Amino acid sequence: MKMRLRYALFAALLSALAFGQALSTSQKAADRVAPGTSSATSLSQEEIRQLIRKSAERDMANDKKVRNYTYVERQEVRRLDRKGHVKSKEIKTYDVMEIYGEQVQKLISKDDKPLSAKDTKKEDDKIQKLIDKRKNESEADRTKRLKKEEKEREENRKFVREVADAYNFRFVGVESLDGRENYVVDADPRPGYEPHLKEAKILPKFRFRAWIDKDETQWRKADVQCIDTVSFGLFLFRMHKGSHVVIEQTRVNDEVWLQQHIALDVDFRLALLKNFGFAVDITDRDYKRFRSDTKITPLGEVRVEK
Repeated sequence: MKMRLRYALFAALLSALAFGQALSTSQKAADRVAPGTSSATSLSQEEIRQLIRKSAERDMANDKKVRNYTYVERQEVRRLDRKGHVKSKEIKTYDVMEIYGEQVQKLISKDDKPLSAKDTKKEDDKIQKLIDKRKNESEADRTKRLKKEEKEREENRKFVREVADAYNFRFVGVESLDGRENYVVDADPRPGYEPHLKEAKILPKFRFRAWIDKDETQWRKADVQCIDTVSFGLFLFRMHKGSHVVIEQTRVNDEVWLQQHIALDVDFRLALLKNFGFAVDITDRDYKRFRSDTKITPLGEVRVEK
């Protein structure tokens, strides 16, 4: 399971602000100011526009540095009953790395216990298969793959333009996180919004709050809430009001911001089945720079596309 929620959720919301959505700063603080948030600092409308533009630009630059890091990711998934009690729990821990420009997860433990020798070999074989595929990729196939990736990036850019039109933004104040001050911005669905893209129809179903680091002008945290039922795939999947995700980043080696924690609570119905509730907790740690000469034992040399 690839948890690139940073793109699926936050980048699709926050980075879109770079397209110049007018922010209302008539209030120095919102009604929903969180504990520890100060509204003493006031920003003009143009100052907030510049702040958001710079944040989006730096996030794109940050993304290029992310691929130079490996880390360990622990995913805990709890299935809940209607009363919120845990029915079952599954824990998986992965080594996460970039191989030929593609993020790959190698399973290293289940329920906090190391894999068996048999399962470890399966994971090694999976990684080796990908390495061999990329190493032997023809120039035509590589060009085709890169064009597909660029097309996906362009589609994302179109989507985030929709996000800029879909929300009214409000400067909340300044809040300290881990000893660093952050600007706090709220985004609420704009009344009368008419989406141009099919994928953008879900936007009025969500609201979010974003924290932007004052010194680095980089997003630090996002808190996204589902405020109405969302249907996907001809109603085969329905996410219910109240579903909630919090995404956090951390500063590493004074050069890059990396995903640190995701907490996800989702209530949904699949097809005609009964409702399901899931709570997901993802923690990333042990960040290390991934050099082009890094070896994956016993698989051989791996290079990273720059």
